[in-house]
Amino acid sequence: MAHHPRDDGDDDGEGHVRLDKWLWAARFFKTRAIAVEAIAGGKVLYNGDRAKPAREVREGDEVRIRMGPYEHVVHVRTLNPRRGPARDAVLMYEETAASQAARAKLAEQLKAASAFNPQASWTDSKKDRRDVRRMRGKS
Repeated sequence: MAHHPRDDGDDDGEGHVRLDKWLWAARFFKTRAIAVEAIAGGKVLYNGDRAKPAREVREGDEVRIRMGPYEHVVHVRTLNPRRGPARDAVLMYEETAASQAARAKLAEQLKAASAFNPQASWTDSKKDRRDVRRMRGKS
């Protein structure tokens, strides 16, 4: 029988899960394909380094996930290759307090910056648009 280099006999397959599967099961991404794109794009760092989707995740490892302007820094608590309910997914990782504080601060900054955004707070009604066209001399 051939001996596979990764098969040392004492591992029953429960000690690790692929990074893309773990991100998908922990509900950071909706599909594994999107998780693979994020990993390939450098938006996911595993223990501070870029990784491939097939990288084996182990309990206690640090994963940094950048989604939009926010960055989540989490420590892997449990491994589960299957995607389950959201209440089970949040038990798979523990987000650091610094990460939570940084995300809250950034959310507050973005909220404050949007107050100065020159977007109209209302839109013209159909009647208003007709009146403007009439005043400009167009029928």
